[in-house]
Amino acid sequence: MTRFRIEKDSMGELEVPSDALYGAQTQRAIDNFPVSGQRLPAAFVRALLLAKRAAAEANSQLEQIPTAMGEAICHCVDELLDGDFMEHFPVDVFQTGSGTSSNMNANEVLATLASRRYGQPVSPNDHINFGQSSNDVIPSSIHISAALALAEDLLPALEHLVTVTREKATQVHRFVKTGRTHLMDAMPVRMSQSLNAWADQIEHNIRQLQHLQPSLQSLAQGGTAVGTGINAHPDFAVRFSQALSTDTGLTFTPAANFFTHIGSQDIAVALSGQLKTTAVSIMKIANDLRWMNSGPLAGLGEIELEALQPGSSIMPGKVNPVIPEAAAMVAAQVIGNDTTLTVAGQSGNFELNVMLPLVAKNLLESLTLLSNVSRLLADKAIATFTVREDKLNEALARNPILVTALNPIIGYLKAAEIAKLAYKEGRPIIEVAEEHTDLGREELERLLDPATLTEGNPG
Repeated sequence: MTRFRIEKDSMGELEVPSDALYGAQTQRAIDNFPVSGQRLPAAFVRALLLAKRAAAEANSQLEQIPTAMGEAICHCVDELLDGDFMEHFPVDVFQTGSGTSSNMNANEVLATLASRRYGQPVSPNDHINFGQSSNDVIPSSIHISAALALAEDLLPALEHLVTVTREKATQVHRFVKTGRTHLMDAMPVRMSQSLNAWADQIEHNIRQLQHLQPSLQSLAQGGTAVGTGINAHPDFAVRFSQALSTDTGLTFTPAANFFTHIGSQDIAVALSGQLKTTAVSIMKIANDLRWMNSGPLAGLGEIELEALQPGSSIMPGKVNPVIPEAAAMVAAQVIGNDTTLTVAGQSGNFELNVMLPLVAKNLLESLTLLSNVSRLLADKAIATFTVREDKLNEALARNPILVTALNPIIGYLKAAEIAKLAYKEGRPIIEVAEEHTDLGREELERLLDPATLTEGNPG
């Protein structure tokens, strides 16, 4: 049987579970928002706690709260982050658009713990939240959490994907395959050329994400309620960013304009847009792998992905490209998250955006999904596939499109005539070309050599 205690806030009294670290405002949010059962991501709560730690450090240095109280708050943050802290943060994602409920959740939990350690009452509003507002804390926590996820997780994961793909490209360089445009046979390419193109895609995404890092690491903290900085010490924003930078290892700075960072979420929208672009690149790579692996008899069958699990509950022996499929689903989710986040970004009405918890949820979900699936794609699909050289050579030998190399010698129309005849009769292009041109076999072998054609003009 659950036991309760009575807590009080500015709206009156209500029952709170006796063992809960949070207080009245958190309980009101639990009661008011039984919407999804989804909490804000742990990465966001971690960032929120780090923000409270940096605020306590700054306020202590500026003599806005007692030094011992600031130390107690910092100790309690560290203690929470070292444990299973999410049990103390039950507020639903779909709550007040400013995230005030989550801010007060953190304030109340830390006030309870800090009071015990400090030996005197620590107020959630007057001490933990001193010089702050939900309106600058939550936007700052979005930036902090996303910046940490980007620097610690996604960028290393994408760099790993590039490294593995480049290594695989080197390993498969000797293999030549039929190129395809419109999913139809085209001029030959080296398998390394295809893989290096994937790596270039991901490297471009890395550069674009890195370009966003300085903006992401600029913070609304110090703007308080509407951007004017009411109730915050004039040096609070700078001291806060300095403390946070020391605690995290990333360089955070106060926003050049607090009004912009509080009234809009344009930087989060820009990051989400780049995550969408990254997802599009992941989708391309995943689909290429699926097509190349298709078969093994009735498809292209150019590669064989590592067999990871049975592919069917009814068809024995079937194996499916499960990692590329998972990657494609991640890409679809990230693209959807960006659409939602774009709508949320439009909800900056006057001095405050009022879809902040939704921005936090979708941004961090996209960062997490892309981080995890990039490593899977690298390690369990690209690094481990094997090449079916027999299938590559079979398709190359019968590819009439090789006749393109003869265009400068016999002309486009004559080459098209030969290609169509080779298609119709199902014969190798070199045989048909030998019969219908004045070119000798030895010269045709040189001109139509697939490996040579991957380098451009055979000359």
